[in-house]
Amino acid sequence: MELLKELWEFLRIRKKLWLAPIIVVMLIFGGLLILAQGSVIAPFIYTIF
Repeated sequence: MELLKELWEFLRIRKKLWLAPIIVVMLIFGGLLILAQGSVIAPFIYTIF
């Protein structure tokens, strides 16, 4: 949790808030790939990329 707080503080102080949506989307895609790695839908997810 501390890492997220430091990341948010960095983005806010350095005026880099435009990076926040990019980071969120990358985390969602990463989680989706990890969860779908051993499932039946894995071939369909890999075709997206």
